[in-house]
Amino acid sequence: MWCVDSLVRRIRKVEPVRVAVVCASHYGATRGIAERIAAELRAAGLTVRVYDAAEPPHAEDVAGVDAFVIGSAVYMGHWLRDATTFVRRYQPTLLEHPVWLFSSGPLGTPATDAEATDILADTVPAEIADFGSTVRPVGHRVFFGAIDPDSLSLAHRTIRRFPGAAEKIPAGDFRDWPQIEAWGREIARSLVRPAAQA
Repeated sequence: MWCVDSLVRRIRKVEPVRVAVVCASHYGATRGIAERIAAELRAAGLTVRVYDAAEPPHAEDVAGVDAFVIGSAVYMGHWLRDATTFVRRYQPTLLEHPVWLFSSGPLGTPATDAEATDILADTVPAEIADFGSTVRPVGHRVFFGAIDPDSLSLAHRTIRRFPGAAEKIPAGDFRDWPQIEAWGREIARSLVRPAAQA
């Protein structure tokens, strides 16, 4: 078992801190979230590279990373296969480093449903419970996603034509950029040593 605080203190001694942001995105919305998080990390002085989980970093590249941010689009309550494959393949390495996870999936603007249930809290993917014990992430966030009907595959366009489906899968960009950016800055603060303590 490792302690986040002690591990962060160790990697703070290395300049610059290297962060890998790995994402699985079906239509690009989740990739956009990953890029925005990466931008906040870079603004804090971290060295960041964004990877597509379908073309993940090689083992030697993973070995040179100090922290990871891993995210996936969510379909039918699950992460995409490429994202889960990455986590499971590099589980021993991830367990020894600070890891943050994020999921992109809910669509629409209401924060709660008709039963007053928090939509983001209620849409945590099935894999996160397992990852909680196997990689012990520092945190996990669910963000609203986006959907462009014109970019959908034939199968997904067909699903949206089912009665009532368009209401449950509304078109539009529902990503909360201020929330996403704030989370990126929160991660950065965990990895950047304050100047007063340098």
